[in-house]
Amino acid sequence: MFTLNCDRAYLFAHPEREFTAEEKTRYDAVLNERVRGVPAQYLTGHQEFWGMDLIVTPAVLIPRPETEHVIETVLELASVERAGGQECPPNIKILDVGTGSGCIALALAQEFPGAEIHATDISAAALEIARANAARHQFEHCIQFHQADLLQGFSLSGLDFIVSNPPYVGESEEDQVQLEVRKFEPRTAVFAGPTGVEVIARLIPQAHAALQPGGWLILEISGNIARAVGQLLKGWDDVRIIPDLQSIPRVAQARKRRA
Repeated sequence: MFTLNCDRAYLFAHPEREFTAEEKTRYDAVLNERVRGVPAQYLTGHQEFWGMDLIVTPAVLIPRPETEHVIETVLELASVERAGGQECPPNIKILDVGTGSGCIALALAQEFPGAEIHATDISAAALEIARANAARHQFEHCIQFHQADLLQGFSLSGLDFIVSNPPYVGESEEDQVQLEVRKFEPRTAVFAGPTGVEVIARLIPQAHAALQPGGWLILEISGNIARAVGQLLKGWDDVRIIPDLQSIPRVAQARKRRA
């Protein structure tokens, strides 16, 4: 455990183990922080995502199981492309916008060996964590990280997939957000503006310009903005809103029309 410099298995195997004075001090400090509402993941410094143990700090949003639906959607679309005789080569080009901890980019690097993967974030501190996670899982040579506000000033085109877990909570919904999230997680990674679609509304036209014809945009969303996102995606093909395991709209997919 993080306060004892040993793991849970060691503690089960050594029930006689007692705290030292220094360990007791550290334990009490961590317990007090948890009582204050600090997320456990920030206290341990770790969170699991797509079978990978990731480093997390207050500089990044804590990866959540719901975001794995983004990965599943990309895998499903790539599988359909292959089944339909469409070209989906192993060296596809993927961009993860607002990468945070790097969880989506790393999961896709794991699933698509040989893919050209880029990841952007406006936060230099977040990119530092994402790079650390890439190195931790030996993907540092598979993912190129860039500091950018969405795709602004970022010259990359001909992409097969653009994926993102953007800020999508409206400021008017703040009282409905868990205290741990609104108090301790990066505000700019959670709240998009008054309505919750402000960031997505900026991202969609930028993504359209960067995708190749027939390329896909995959976004994590919430049920509160599903209809508005559908409206923003008018003019795209194969628009679909996908629910999560609780039947809450969770992922929006859309294909850029083929030339």
